[in-house]
Formats: sequence, C-alpha cells, structure tokens
Amino acid sequence: MNWLVKTVRAIDCITEKLGRAIAWLTLLMVLLSFTIVLLRYGFNLGWVAMQESVLYFHGIVFMLGAGYTLKADGHVRVDIFYQGFSDKQKALVNLLGGLFLLLPVCIFIFLISFDYVSTSWRIMEKSSEAGGLPFVYLSKTLLLVFAFTFILQGLAEIGRSFLVITQQNKPENGSHNKNNPNIKDLS
Repeated sequence: MNWLVKTVRAIDCITEKLGRAIAWLTLLMVLLSFTIVLLRYGFNLGWVAMQESVLYFHGIVFMLGAGYTLKADGHVRVDIFYQGFSDKQKALVNLLGGLFLLLPVCIFIFLISFDYVSTSWRIMEKSSEAGGLPFVYLSKTLLLVFAFTFILQGLAEIGRSFLVITQQNKPENGSHNKNNPNIKDLS
C-alpha cells in the first residue's frame, strides 16, 4: 500500500500548490475590483473588459479552488451523525461518498461539458459585449479543468479513506491532517 500513500501525498501536494496559487489570484481579483470601483466612481471611467476580467478571476478561483477546498474538508457537510463517528466510520462515509457521489457527478460534469467547451473552442468564442474579452472559450474550459482537479482530489480522498479503513497508515510523529488524523500532510 506504499504506492497508495505516495499517490495520495502527490495529489495532495499538487492540490496544495494549486490552492496557494489561487489564493494569490484572489488577492489580484480584489485589487482589480477595487480599481474598477475607484475608476468608475472616482473618475467616471470604465471598461467592459476590466469588468469581465473579474468574472474570469471569479471563475478561476471557484472552479480551480474546489479541489483545494475538498482537501481542506471545507465543503458543506450535513454532519448530524458524522461528527460522532469514529475515524474508521468517517473514512467509510467518505469512501462511499467519493465512489458513489463525488466521482459520478464529476465524471458527468466532464462528459456533459465536453461538447459545450469544444464548440466554444472551435469558434474561438468571444464576449458578446462590445469591448469585452475575446476569451470566453478559456472561461468555459474551467468546467473541464474543475471536473479533472476535483476527480483527482476525490481519488486522493478515497485513497486516504481506504488507508484509514484498512489501517495501512498511522499518524507519524503526532502530525495530523485536518481532513483525517491518520494521514500525515506533507504539503
């Protein structure tokens, strides 16, 4: 099972680096929004492309940040029963949820979005607004990238849960992962 531990850690590392990059994009988005408001209300200036770029940043932050949020166990969870479960029971719920809910939904999103995104690429879709950004196809591509990164992190969570259930991995030197206390976080 050493390969599984290494795989989980490698995916976690990728997700962690992506999450940190997204955090910087969030700062950039806030600064851009501030600039837009300042220009609009302070100087009566505005550009559609600038406003659309905030929407693009929003899409990037939410779509690419979803895997990081899953890794950090930050998604909404109805945990009336879950909070009282043992680590093994939580791992079983996470494993089954990942296999029967998360992966099928993400695969469905990927498949249903593929033609939509490829059509956008084929016509090099642009903004319908005058002066808008000519990169709508890139924004739509985030649907596929979201599904891929969420599947990747979902597989890591499934692997982590499997390791907990089979007791293949124990805490190392008292280090605990926020998601699961039985896997050391090496990011």
